[in-house]
Amino acid sequence: MPSRVPSLRMLRSFFTDGSLDSLGTSEDARSKRHSTSDLSDVPFSAVRKEGWLHCKQILTKKGKAEDREDMLAWIKVIRENSKAEGEDPGFASQALINKKLNDYRKVSPAGAKPDSSPKGSRGLGIRAEFLKQTGTSVPRSPRQDAAVTKDESGSQKAPWGINIMKKNKKSAPRAFGVRLEDCQPAPDNKNVPLIVEACCRVVEDRGLEYMGIYRVPGNNAVVSSLQEQLNKGATEINLQDERWQDLNVISSLLKSFFRKLPEPLFTDDKYNDFIEANRIEDASERMRTLRKLIRDLPGHYYETLKFLVGHLKTIADHSEKNKMEPRNLALVFGPTLVRTSEDNMTDMVTHMPDRYKIVETLIQH
Repeated sequence: MPSRVPSLRMLRSFFTDGSLDSLGTSEDARSKRHSTSDLSDVPFSAVRKEGWLHCKQILTKKGKAEDREDMLAWIKVIRENSKAEGEDPGFASQALINKKLNDYRKVSPAGAKPDSSPKGSRGLGIRAEFLKQTGTSVPRSPRQDAAVTKDESGSQKAPWGINIMKKNKKSAPRAFGVRLEDCQPAPDNKNVPLIVEACCRVVEDRGLEYMGIYRVPGNNAVVSSLQEQLNKGATEINLQDERWQDLNVISSLLKSFFRKLPEPLFTDDKYNDFIEANRIEDASERMRTLRKLIRDLPGHYYETLKFLVGHLKTIADHSEKNKMEPRNLALVFGPTLVRTSEDNMTDMVTHMPDRYKIVETLIQH
């Protein structure tokens, strides 16, 4: 009667306590009759006839894997024979395969460098590939399971987080700190910013005779509050809001708008031309040159400057009451309007008289 393949419990004890090694001597004679290069040449009838441990010994003592494919062939045949005998498939993927992989590492070519890449060692790659082919999952530690669970939950929450960020993303400023062409336009003139028209309207309605208009600063906190509101892109301004009742706040808001323009009202590329034109001695030639430079400004800058100068002329016409003659208005608006985007101390000192004179000349003419 042929010998029966050992039970799972007996095999497990042989692989875990080292008893298998003690059978090497008694099985050595029979093992010489078989091939030592490929277990796939040994039929299962021979495994049943001569014993499972005998064929196992062929692999561990005699049969040395020539390459990675040879190693996978061994493991495949062991796996199929284990299934044929009704044994636990998980055992082959645990104790037996671990034993084979350890033997395979011991016979690796001398001088080979270990794989230090994040993908792991070569042996682990063979084992993972075999388990993938047979449908058996690679065992993981509780820590690895927790990490995978955390990653999966994080990936599920990612779209939700992205949507929230997009929803809460602030819109770009529409009033302060942007170019004139990017500002919210006034309803009556698309080339003039809404904030400029609103401030000028309030001052002309209630502040023409207000002494020191544009010279007395307003409350900084209230000015900042209005700036934040306007930067949200409001299409309409509620002039009944109590913050719009303080003329000093409104005048400071207008000056702040022009001060924060990234491209000054007289534009960077024409700044030096305006300074040189102001220094022309002949008054008629000076005015002719200044007017030509103004007409050459971009559309939004030309229309805004024309609107502002008209407003300042209206203020100056009431100078008997408000005490803001063209000269006084030029002292307030000159450094704010006639400047460069990267103003430096040298230009401020040497060009300050020119800045005053340019604004005063425009208001008077």
